[in-house]
Amino acid sequence: MNYTKLSNIKNHKDLQYEVTKDLWPEFMFHDPISNKYWEKLFTFFPEFQYTLKSNEEILGVGNSIPLYWNKDFNKLPERGWDWALKKGIEDKKKDIKANTLCGLQIAVAKDHQNKGVSTLLLKEMVNTAKKYDYNNVVIPIRPSLKSNYPLTDIDNYITWKREDGLPYDPWIRVHLRFGGEIIKVCNEAMK
Repeated sequence: MNYTKLSNIKNHKDLQYEVTKDLWPEFMFHDPISNKYWEKLFTFFPEFQYTLKSNEEILGVGNSIPLYWNKDFNKLPERGWDWALKKGIEDKKKDIKANTLCGLQIAVAKDHQNKGVSTLLLKEMVNTAKKYDYNNVVIPIRPSLKSNYPLTDIDNYITWKREDGLPYDPWIRVHLRFGGEIIKVCNEAMK
């Protein structure tokens, strides 16, 4: 299978929406920070937005944003994703040189889930960070199965393990297998 990465194309945002519109819960489409800044990703940072295709079919999408961070990563703001999106846009407007790439989204089309597409997109983000000489990659993730356990506290959920010792949540597993580590829970993210 041949893969093509698309970026810097006019309808990139629309192509991505076609993949994500049926994947995310409705509340995620009503986040005030996202509604204010999302479009600017494609204007200010087209080279950091990814659409992975095979032949003419979209397999998955990814979005990231460069920003500046010079503090301990344990001190990342509690607002997580919202903070990162706003910070990256504001840094760009202030002409602050980025040193960190923040992943905002990886979404895989329903027909291509569980085929390694998310790992390909994650790898693309990390390679992009290297290309631009960014020191770090941070990704505020939304554990994919957490919504199945609404009464379980997130701090407890992220400690769940399978019998093989790996995290219970598949999205956490993908990141840890790729060399990531859990830094902290952002309790104020996407409220």
